[in-house]
Amino acid sequence: MSFKNIAFEVKEKFYYVGFGKDVEKSLTTLTEETLRDLDTILESVKNDAEARGVIFHSLKEGVFLAGVDVSIIQSLETAAEAAQGSASGQVLFNKIEDLKVPTVALIDGFCLGGGLELALSCNKIIVSDSPNTKLGLPEVMLGVLPGFGGTYRLPKKIGMAKSLDIILSGRQVRAKSAYKMGLADFIMPKERLLTLAPEYILKKVTPRKKSLQEKVTSLMESNPLTKGIIFSKAREGVMKKTKGHYPAPLKIIELLENHSGKSRDAYLEKEAKFFGELAQTKQSENLINLFFLHDNSKKYSKSTDLKDVSTGAVLGAGTMGGGIAWYFANNQIPSFMKDLNEEALNLGLKQASSNFSSKLKRRRMTRDDFNKKMSSISPTLTYSGFNSVDLVVEAVVENMDIKKKVLKELETKVLSDCLITSNTSSLSINEMASVLKDSSRFAGLHFFNPVNKMPLVEIIKHKDVSQNTLDSLYKFVVETKKTPVIVNDGPGFLVNRILSAYLNEAGYMLEEGYSIEDLDRVILEFGLPMGPCHLLDEVGIDVSQKVGKIMYEGLGERLKPSNILDGILEKGFLGKKSSKGVYLYDEKGKKGEINPEMKNLLPSQTKTSSDIVMTERLIFPMINEAANCLRDKVVDNAANLDLAMIFGIGFPPFKGGLLRYADEVGVSQVCEKIRNMSNDFSKERFSLSPYLEDLAKQGKSFYS
Repeated sequence: MSFKNIAFEVKEKFYYVGFGKDVEKSLTTLTEETLRDLDTILESVKNDAEARGVIFHSLKEGVFLAGVDVSIIQSLETAAEAAQGSASGQVLFNKIEDLKVPTVALIDGFCLGGGLELALSCNKIIVSDSPNTKLGLPEVMLGVLPGFGGTYRLPKKIGMAKSLDIILSGRQVRAKSAYKMGLADFIMPKERLLTLAPEYILKKVTPRKKSLQEKVTSLMESNPLTKGIIFSKAREGVMKKTKGHYPAPLKIIELLENHSGKSRDAYLEKEAKFFGELAQTKQSENLINLFFLHDNSKKYSKSTDLKDVSTGAVLGAGTMGGGIAWYFANNQIPSFMKDLNEEALNLGLKQASSNFSSKLKRRRMTRDDFNKKMSSISPTLTYSGFNSVDLVVEAVVENMDIKKKVLKELETKVLSDCLITSNTSSLSINEMASVLKDSSRFAGLHFFNPVNKMPLVEIIKHKDVSQNTLDSLYKFVVETKKTPVIVNDGPGFLVNRILSAYLNEAGYMLEEGYSIEDLDRVILEFGLPMGPCHLLDEVGIDVSQKVGKIMYEGLGERLKPSNILDGILEKGFLGKKSSKGVYLYDEKGKKGEINPEMKNLLPSQTKTSSDIVMTERLIFPMINEAANCLRDKVVDNAANLDLAMIFGIGFPPFKGGLLRYADEVGVSQVCEKIRNMSNDFSKERFSLSPYLEDLAKQGKSFYS
């Protein structure tokens, strides 16, 4: 038998089923064709009286199976159709489980979703000890649940509590952890997987010794009364994290709580039903759209003349410079970090060390790795060594004159093919480029703070930048596991420009008497990770004021800032970095109560409105400014704008992005609300975007 995506052979009566025969795709997924071919192979095994076993493995380095092809889920049009698709996969994996011969999954690299569900159907799972081997069930991130028997088999393998953690979070478990928790039966070097498979497929698994905590958990899981506590805690954790915006994790808890313990057929029928219901929710639709947006953002030019970055440098230490130096080191790129004095360099090293320390505490890296990565950052007061670097990121103070002076000097210290970038958050890239002799190799490279947590990087064009420079930077950002969006130069570029409209309106609402508590609460309930007042503290009151003035100077009256930040700064409150802003912060930076001194800066009379009115007044200015960004061609389409807002400020993924949300509300409805706000509050701030108005007149949407 010959198959397109599966390599199949029989050796000494062992059936070897190798995934990843299709060399065009970097990640192997279970397509409809692959599933049909797998069914054919299983029938052959079933009918072969001399078969000794089935060995599932991968032909591709670094991936066993990355799950079911997501386009299959996207193509399902009704809940009944989705449930039937789930049931079909269950039947196939039941065939693996019901074979009379032993089966084993040899896992090296990613084994996710349907891939892990297939492995769980086998008698044994053997993992390689590679740090790249990761197992998980990430379906919850697509708004659905594992639908090929994963919620049935995982608890049987590792227990309910550990299964809830894995299924509800969608997190990936490394090989050693998988072996330790009993998810994997054996662990060995990847080079020995296939060689030892015939021996280990027949080898008896020695029961693991359970820790005291595991024994207590097992007792709780077997007792109906205490079992309920496990589910209650799981539901409490989900609600705290998601505020109930995501139906999938709650549905998973319902499924496991009410149906575990039933026969396989009875349980899987419910799993398929729940999968079908979730696959048709708006949240799942939006999360799947986001999956494809993000996946497409990872594709870049394969031109052979693109610049490879193997060494880097940061100009300017401090918090941001240290964060970028950490980023280089974390991606095995040695770098220089230059500043004017030892104090600044120490601050930068402290920032990098702090970012790594969190991994060290969670045992995600060893002390040797920590020391190795920190030693790859070379602090310096001179340009010595800069003539060997491939990429320099300028991250000095946000002052145009200083940046131009630094960039002009830098150009004389690096090789002619070195990429030169600025990490500015709001200053003109075109103006900076004007001081360079060869500005074609220069662009903006805007990281978001904190660098170790924020996935977005804006790559900012100017009129003379070369396509090769843009493509090289795009490739670099993707390969270092961040999400790039290319934008044109302009005040605030993309994310900060849209964000300014939101923070400005929050300032005006505070001046009117709206409470800090209400403004932050309604935005948290909307789905953003933090409210506007908390965000001001995170960004820094001084930085927010400075960026606000730049927006006003560049874009006019609609982005005229309120006076509230001036008053806060006069009191010396800088936000989280000074432990005092709108809120108070402890020595570890944890947010506490509202700063009691803020009451002297706010009206004595408190104003209130309905939650929906407050939410729309904060969110709709962002939609309006986003429309202006499309009009001004800051970004090329609505999809990339939404990608930037989700990965740049944490706009709720379940809403699909700022402009998908606008489409769902209705463009005409958004226009009407903004006109009303213009009449009620400010004609300048709520000046309707011509782009938005044209969409409404034509009966179009942002995505139509």
